[in-house]
Amino acid sequence: MKSILFKSLILLFTAACTYAQDSPSKKEKPLYTLIDQYAQAREVKDTILLNKILTEDIDQLVSTGEWRRGYKTAKEGMLRSSATNPGDRVLTVEHTRFLNDKTAIIDARYEIRNSDGSIRKMWSTFIAIKEQKTWKISAIRNMLPRGQN
Repeated sequence: MKSILFKSLILLFTAACTYAQDSPSKKEKPLYTLIDQYAQAREVKDTILLNKILTEDIDQLVSTGEWRRGYKTAKEGMLRSSATNPGDRVLTVEHTRFLNDKTAIIDARYEIRNSDGSIRKMWSTFIAIKEQKTWKISAIRNMLPRGQN
């Protein structure tokens, strides 16, 4: 009985440690939240939230090769893209890297789940900067892996 209990505790401890390694650190958590907010704002076309989380001088390079420079152009392009490419957008942060206390790079898997069941699989890289005490997105690079459409 003690052996089973001991093995169970070891198994639970190992699982807890493994889970803790996969979850974001306290320092990374605001970046994960920022990307979640971006996905939410795109999903529901929330321009108030976009204004809160994007810098005024944001630039975005989308998978079609279109550059969107400046908040107004980026916002209009995002809304247009969400309307012409409907589907559930899922961004999953894969890696973060802090360049300093006020600049970070965030790499994420970017999937658009279409109504026909197909999934468009891409990558997005975000450059985030800290303005006062708030993280904002300053640049976005969307990439469509070779062979995808």
